[in-house]
Amino acid sequence: MAIYELRTYSVTVGKMPEVVAHYSQEGWPVLAKHPQKLVGYFTGDVGALNELIHVWKFDDDADRRAFWAGVYADADFQAFVAKIRPLIREQSNKLMLSAPWGPQP
Repeated sequence: MAIYELRTYSVTVGKMPEVVAHYSQEGWPVLAKHPQKLVGYFTGDVGALNELIHVWKFDDDADRRAFWAGVYADADFQAFVAKIRPLIREQSNKLMLSAPWGPQP
């Protein structure tokens, strides 16, 4: 059964344009080199200001761990992370299973 990882990054107030620029210019090109697991990126609007949200889909926990191990071993990703971390106040991750009804991403 597939698992979904919901990652929410709370961005320091006023720094979202910088975060978006880093992801657009460096973060996404680095992540795109790795197997495609991304469902989507989202930015917060009403009620969720200053949030960057990612949803990832993995075959299982072993697939998830192998993906992130490969990403974090990438020197280009580490260079990107060094720029983005000072702009992030907080991170939360949730692992979820899809409900047995309705559409499946």
